Amino acid sequence: MTSDQLSLSPFYKGWDVYQGYLTTAIAPLTDEQLALRIVPHLRSVGELAAHILATRAGWYHELMGEGGDDLVELATWDEEGTPVRNATELVSGLETTWQVVQDALAHWTSADLDYIFEGVRGTRPYRFTRQWVIWHVIEHDLHHGGELFFTMGAHGLVMPDL
Repeated sequence: MTSDQLSLSPFYKGWDVYQGYLTTAIAPLTDEQLALRIVPHLRSVGELAAHILATRAGWYHELMGEGGDDLVELATWDEEGTPVRNATELVSGLETTWQVVQDALAHWTSADLDYIFEGVRGTRPYRFTRQWVIWHVIEHDLHHGGELFFTMGAHGLVMPDL
């Protein structure tokens, strides 16, 4: 088997550990704890978790066509006016979107990284390689996960040892 035929999964090892940190942190939280925020104008813990999973669903399903139709709704969970989700729902959404990420990485190969997604969103054209999208979603998980963990820590909540 040549390197172009190898699954991408081994190259993104570690992201799965971070996923575990997110679900472990969110699972025991009450609705009141999910509503905690650093300051009024920043996202709450629950809104951050919803934003992480909605972004995964958007990039992986809406742009790259991975996963099933259940991701269509998940991609809206961070939009204004959507219902507030409890810890069980957020963990389920994180696990569902993570499974899509894992399945995609398992069947994509290095040759797939150069695939270009092109289109127009609103009035703005876009052009992204699959590699760029994967990295963008990783950095998004890390950035907003960091906000989530910082907010939890600032309120004295138990978090995974990062």
